[in-house]
Amino acid sequence: MAKLNVNGKVREFEAEPDTPLLWVLREQIGLTGTKYGCGVAQCGACTVHIDGVATRTCVRPVSSVSPNEKVVTIEGLSPNGSHPVQKAWAKLDVPQCGYCQSGMIMAVTALLKAKPNPSDADINAAITNICRCGTYNRIRAAIKVVVAGGNTKSAQLAIQHADGSTT
Repeated sequence: MAKLNVNGKVREFEAEPDTPLLWVLREQIGLTGTKYGCGVAQCGACTVHIDGVATRTCVRPVSSVSPNEKVVTIEGLSPNGSHPVQKAWAKLDVPQCGYCQSGMIMAVTALLKAKPNPSDADINAAITNICRCGTYNRIRAAIKVVVAGGNTKSAQLAIQHADGSTT
């Protein structure tokens, strides 16, 4: 059996070498937070980290990932939603349908690890995931909230929520 290091655990699986990592994660290992969106690495719904790098798994053959490489999925980012990016997502009501959000969160966490205080140009260059609901402004705002240490006031936002409150 082949092995992968996923979310800190060595997992065994059986799959053809050219099977996309996405399908091994979802079907063999049972981690369904990583989504299938396009199958051509354009939308980013399938994004995970491999050794800290945001990687689109729908086109990455499982045979190209060694057992020594560390794969982190949305389930491994934080088991209880306590990661600062996840907190900012919830605080700002970022998701609408939510389908792309696990990949978006993984892309954002990789960006913030590489650039803890990204400029708008850095965000534009790194976050190329597609959100069909168009939550890009809230995503950018959430990134700025994380950079501001979770403080929505110091992030200088003016978001009106459905309940009438503002952030």
